[in-house]
Amino acid sequence: MLVALLKLTHIEMIKRLIKKTVAAAAVAGMLVSCGGNAKKQEVDMTDVDLIVKELSFDVQQPSAAQIEDAFNAKNVEYNSIACVNWEGYNGDYNPDVKFRIGYTPDEIYLQYLVTENDIKAEFGEDAGSKPYTDSCVEFFAIPGEGGEYYNLELNCIGKGTFAGGAQRTDRTRYADDVLSQIRRESTLGSEAFGTKTLAENNGEPYTWKLTVALPVKLYSLSEVKPLKGRKIQANFYKCGDNMPQKHYLSWHPIAIEKPNFHRPDHFGTLLFE
Repeated sequence: MLVALLKLTHIEMIKRLIKKTVAAAAVAGMLVSCGGNAKKQEVDMTDVDLIVKELSFDVQQPSAAQIEDAFNAKNVEYNSIACVNWEGYNGDYNPDVKFRIGYTPDEIYLQYLVTENDIKAEFGEDAGSKPYTDSCVEFFAIPGEGGEYYNLELNCIGKGTFAGGAQRTDRTRYADDVLSQIRRESTLGSEAFGTKTLAENNGEPYTWKLTVALPVKLYSLSEVKPLKGRKIQANFYKCGDNMPQKHYLSWHPIAIEKPNFHRPDHFGTLLFE
């Protein structure tokens, strides 16, 4: 089987190396409390791709603006979703996609920043949606010890799906009572608008931002221990199956022949500080 070509630029590779070095320095000498005594715990950083910073808020359910302020206060940087794992499927087009992530004991916070030639939001409701056919960003993660992974897929106005399970073919797709607890806010609003092309915007690309608050308790198929100090496996994606310019991008490389985001064996490693 052919191994997919990965178009990570030299700059991107250098950025990742720098981040890993900084990450190692940041957690060296982490303290862990055991029986009332604090002692140093060695943290194996060889497989850590990204450190997730803990955020703090004065309210239990922060708004998108408060989440952004917290990201900025903690100097949380954006990370590129730039791996072209299947070159033949993207043509010569790749949108500019970034994300940043933070957490509290109760929630995981995501913020995507996307610049692309066309935008598409056919689905204006979660129910029955297929966000991957629109301008779509995704977050896949294994938060527990049982091996179940969860996929959160949202279009550019924040409508989408949330599911969990051990296999791609055996998923629990959560209904509106769960999805309604995932707070989402897009700079494009929340109403479906179909497709808007580059030509309709005087040849200028569109830039949009999506902010998400995902309660940890919604990972209900797994026994999830407190995030602080833990490593979890995850990946971040951008796609648009029915976009004028189809594309598939990932944060962490996926070295397989054909597009498939449901590959937890190719997730990267997050460390929650």
